Amino acid sequence: MKKLQDYVSDAKAAVEAITVEAARGLHGRDDVTFIDVREPPETAKGKIEGAEAIPRGTLEFAVDGPQPNPALSDKSRTYIFYCAAGGRAAMAAARAKEMGFEDARAIDTGYPEWAKQGGPTE
Repeated sequence: MKKLQDYVSDAKAAVEAITVEAARGLHGRDDVTFIDVREPPETAKGKIEGAEAIPRGTLEFAVDGPQPNPALSDKSRTYIFYCAAGGRAAMAAARAKEMGFEDARAIDTGYPEWAKQGGPTE
């Protein structure tokens, strides 16, 4: 039987994990969308400036549900997923790739490290 860490490990093996420094270099580009997959109580305390908040549990619906999120409409863009520590982001990026996204990456550490390193927040 698989455990949570098995799913996270599989996801991390399937996607490109990037550092906060690398993500900061992509922030603000017109061809890059940041997706915060944390839960609403977490994002209420702050998120990466300009990021779209889509909780991990609703990602598939936001991509292919009855009312898809327009932020996920262009599967040829670069999408940078992040969470609090990297696990949910890796799982979201892996699922996005399975759903046809060409370039889905995950920040390997998460929002707290982004904020600590002075990345723009809102």
